[in-house]
Amino acid sequence: MATDPRHAYAGTVERNRRPARWFHAGVYVTTLVLLATGWWLLLGYEGRPSVLARATGVSDADLHTVTGWVLAGLTALAAVVGARGWRTFWRESVRFRRGDAAWFRCWPAAILTGRFRHHEGRFDPGQRIANLVLVVTLLALVGSGVGLVLVSGGPAFVWFAQVHRWSTYVVTPVVVGHMIIASGILPGYRGAWRAMHLGGHLRRADAARIWPAWTDRHPDR
Repeated sequence: MATDPRHAYAGTVERNRRPARWFHAGVYVTTLVLLATGWWLLLGYEGRPSVLARATGVSDADLHTVTGWVLAGLTALAAVVGARGWRTFWRESVRFRRGDAAWFRCWPAAILTGRFRHHEGRFDPGQRIANLVLVVTLLALVGSGVGLVLVSGGPAFVWFAQVHRWSTYVVTPVVVGHMIIASGILPGYRGAWRAMHLGGHLRRADAARIWPAWTDRHPDR
């Protein structure tokens, strides 16, 4: 019996499980605090407390340092406890396929129309690049931040400072772009925000529009 096309994508599908959602929440909260305080200091406002500094009663420099250690701890915890998840993440992120170029050509219009090119894998081609850039730059930020704390001066301190500064320049637009897309405010990504919120479930029709091959491999709920 043929499937009624009106019900082909009925129901919901679980995109992310609880551990992934909690880890994601911890990373984006700490990252946003780090970007806010980091840019405040980069723009030369040290000594003039930001909104975050006034709200917490901690200086921007100290808040930036403490939050950096929290992010470093989350990274270490994920590497140990979530080793299997990391392997899956990397395998899916570095695997590029024939047809990815066509997906990118259609992407600017698709963010408004929702007519994305079909792609394979858990992440779309844009996500794969964003994943790699985010991970590399966040690791560079954490590593150089630790170096700045442990090294009191000299050429090493200057090198760590440059890595920290340029990693901030690179990661900021990627984080902003990720937030815009993940929020679902763009018509093509409508409903995408539920993938990391409210139990990690989103409408199957929305999942099929954005991640078609992945959705076909997962049952309705």
